[in-house]
Amino acid sequence: MSLFSQTITNFWWGQFLNGDVLYSDEVFTAAINPNLSIDRRVMMLETSDGKVMAVLTPAMADKLGLYQLKYLSKRTFLQKLNVEGIILHGADYLFYFSETDKNALLQENMESGLQQLTEKDDAVFSEFQSSASEQDLDNAYVELDHWAVFGSFEQDRLVSAASMYP
Repeated sequence: MSLFSQTITNFWWGQFLNGDVLYSDEVFTAAINPNLSIDRRVMMLETSDGKVMAVLTPAMADKLGLYQLKYLSKRTFLQKLNVEGIILHGADYLFYFSETDKNALLQENMESGLQQLTEKDDAVFSEFQSSASEQDLDNAYVELDHWAVFGSFEQDRLVSAASMYP
């Protein structure tokens, strides 16, 4: 499991393990966590296998009337949110791949010329940077020592790079 996947997994399990499960079946799980912050009082995670986990504060569960329900599904949960005018924004959604899917994607990317850059790529990265203007370098702010750096190659030449850091 990659560092990113482990970080995401730890985050979500931390949200669910600090509260009580309100409802759970083979597809949908809803948990109550009184320690959620005001800006994260409702969160939902849908995994690539179609399972959905939602976590919310007790006050939100009460507002949505979830304590009275014997059955809960993703659809019902989203309908309850909609009725109360609660919208999950783009930042509320997180997508990541299972190890099998990730490995298939990485294989596809390697064949297409996209790969993660490491210290071993210092020479090719330096050559790439030398062909960019100072303004482009400042605007892009991609450094080889960032948390994750990826590059796209065409005929063994680095033609673009992107990075991220926590």
